[in-house]
Amino acid sequence: MDFELSEEQVMLRDTVRDVLTKTYDVETVRTVTDSELGWKRDVWNSLAEIGILGLSFSEEDGGAGAGPIEVATVLTELGRALAPEPYLDSVVVPGALISAAAPGHELLAALASGETLGAFAHHEKGDRWPVSAVATSFAEGTISGTKTLVPHGDCADHLVVSARAGDEVGLYLVDATAAGVSRTPYRTHDRRRGAQITFDGAAAVRLGSGEASPIISDVEIITQISQCAEAIGALERCLELTTEYLKTRKQFGVTLSTFQTLTQRAADLYMWLELARSMSQYAVTALAEGSADATIASRVKLQVGRSARIIGQESIQMHGGIGMTAEYPVGHYVSRLTAIGHTLGHPDDHLAALARKVGDWEMVTIA
Repeated sequence: MDFELSEEQVMLRDTVRDVLTKTYDVETVRTVTDSELGWKRDVWNSLAEIGILGLSFSEEDGGAGAGPIEVATVLTELGRALAPEPYLDSVVVPGALISAAAPGHELLAALASGETLGAFAHHEKGDRWPVSAVATSFAEGTISGTKTLVPHGDCADHLVVSARAGDEVGLYLVDATAAGVSRTPYRTHDRRRGAQITFDGAAAVRLGSGEASPIISDVEIITQISQCAEAIGALERCLELTTEYLKTRKQFGVTLSTFQTLTQRAADLYMWLELARSMSQYAVTALAEGSADATIASRVKLQVGRSARIIGQESIQMHGGIGMTAEYPVGHYVSRLTAIGHTLGHPDDHLAALARKVGDWEMVTIA
């Protein structure tokens, strides 16, 4: 199987990298993420103009009709640049939910063009992956309940909300500025944004019909694999920054790269990066072939999480004290990697999920 990017995919990668590297360095990231919005509208508009926001949507919905490999390529570049633009949270995830529940919905074109921002309001107090209680209720055209962790829900124009009507979980579209919707925004430790959103009789429109839990599960898998693709970009930059530092920082009159133990540790980090990259490519390829498999998602979350912890810790250790300063980028990358590792299941949670399935596999006997 060929995991190399095609010529068109390489052009896509280079275009996104060019847009982001012209905008972001560590100082710019700090300045932008300290602003009220937490990301740059002009970068968002640039991504919309070159068709990045519409990659995952069909041409009928105003998109490019691209697949998971192209989306993962963009996310990897966002991870490399530490770009805070909410591409996954505000476009890919809500778009995937709407496309699955209500194909052809008019909001898809608005998401693809960057005219509107979405968010998925699903997690509630006490939830821990893989359990989501969905206590929020829908009755007589309105929704009531509280969603405690809504990534980039602070800036969303429209909310896709999971709610229960009787014994059935459905997806509902809610105007984020409507009466009965109150948002409490907050910042996360990786300098991103989230919100707790309370619905008190807010008007809502059902997206599609029937039980929506399978759709939510599939999109959750897409989100997990997509976040791992972003993590690969951050891991690449962590290793690049570390090797550059070893080649330039001097101790006892020589560069750190002349100390064999440090170069051996850096070589180990390369191995952990390639393990994570190969698992990410495996998972993205499975998505491209139409397989939203929870086992595959747990495998990639486990490996990328392990690699992120080891590469992150070693990168900071080999930088020394400067690795923990706000003025140097490596600590910010590690913070982002830590946040990804705790989203939709910690690596330990995914290890437990895989362990529960061991009995489902056939035993192979070697004579």
